[in-house]
Amino acid sequence: MQQEIRNRVAESILETFNLEEFYPEGERVLFDIKDWLDQGFILKEKQFRALAEDHNWEQYQDTYVALHCSTDAIVPTWAYMLITTKLNPYCKKVVLGSLDTLESLVYREIIQELDLSRYKDKPVIVKGCSKKAVPVDAYLFITSRLQKVAKSVMFGEACSSVPLYKRK
Repeated sequence: MQQEIRNRVAESILETFNLEEFYPEGERVLFDIKDWLDQGFILKEKQFRALAEDHNWEQYQDTYVALHCSTDAIVPTWAYMLITTKLNPYCKKVVLGSLDTLESLVYREIIQELDLSRYKDKPVIVKGCSKKAVPVDAYLFITSRLQKVAKSVMFGEACSSVPLYKRK
């Protein structure tokens, strides 16, 4: 007598959370302000404002922009603010820092806005493998949020998960 094969994973109440599903589409752009500085180091206000006025900002439509300066120039805060005012009508988000910083901040905002009520008092596994560039700290953000609602939090796949948290 042969016993029926059952998919116990499919039958469980285990919820899978996949950060990749929340990956925001849009080109990521690193905007290096050094190109607008005299010799890459000196900000001349009149020249800087003229460059900002003449720049084609429409090219940043629906992008995510990270502003930074690749030289050791001391860039006044207002310069980044001015560029931000020009970018805001076109891009989805502007941050100061690297492309990694941009990804982290974008994910942090997305995770902050998520309604996690469907995970209340359930075991949740945060899917580990992804084809898209999910920043590592996004896993930390979602773990912090899930820990407040889920019965347990694991990482990986249903067949081979790593337990992280279990409510007492």
